[in-house]
Amino acid sequence: MTTTTAGIYTFFLGLCIASVTIRAAPAPVTLILTTEDSPPYNMLVDENIAGIATDKVRELMKRAGLGYRLDLLPWRRAYELAVAQKLTCVFSTTRTPEREELFKWVGPLASTDWVLYGKAERKLHLTTLEEARPYVIGTYNGDSRDAFLRAKNFKVDTAPDENLNPAKLMADRIDLWASGRYEGGTLIMRQGLAKKIVPVLTFNRVNLYLACNRQTPDEVINQLEASLHTMLKDGTSTRIEHLYDLKTPH
Repeated sequence: MTTTTAGIYTFFLGLCIASVTIRAAPAPVTLILTTEDSPPYNMLVDENIAGIATDKVRELMKRAGLGYRLDLLPWRRAYELAVAQKLTCVFSTTRTPEREELFKWVGPLASTDWVLYGKAERKLHLTTLEEARPYVIGTYNGDSRDAFLRAKNFKVDTAPDENLNPAKLMADRIDLWASGRYEGGTLIMRQGLAKKIVPVLTFNRVNLYLACNRQTPDEVINQLEASLHTMLKDGTSTRIEHLYDLKTPH
């Protein structure tokens, strides 16, 4: 082989190696993030999606160097998209045994108490969840509280939207309403029903997560988990929580 031929061969070999290297490089990952209107964790603030969990997720994406699109949807739609569509995650999601194998999990982002609310004028007093068995309990479509209560054979009346439940309670269409302490409390205040609807029983405490489709690469999940760990360690998570005034009616 002549020197010239060898040089040409080396040149084209280098191009082939570079081509293989370029084709093998991973493409940037962009996640589709879905959530619902459930203050103070996820909600619209001046036409922007914000809240405790939302702000934490935005910071997670920034620290992990991941692109994303954030959509506010009805809960059932938000949840089903994450189950079915790759590179899609939903929050704030309660991690239950029934959901465990459906997702890859990042979190917890926050925690909440599950509360039974009742009309103040009825003066209902409960000390255990079992004492609520004679009553009809309002929930909403796709919510983990709905599944939890149905699995225990309680009388459940499911609304298509959580926002409908306070009115159903006031109209005596349901006896109790199952919601989160802050989610329910915020909704009560929004609808001007403070002192008319009151907490009757706290019956569970759960953590809330970012739940990602099973096809999401493990390295992406690991990046997000590492970012969340640093946010907890450097105080960012606590600072975000303090931005929101977690008041509930008594």
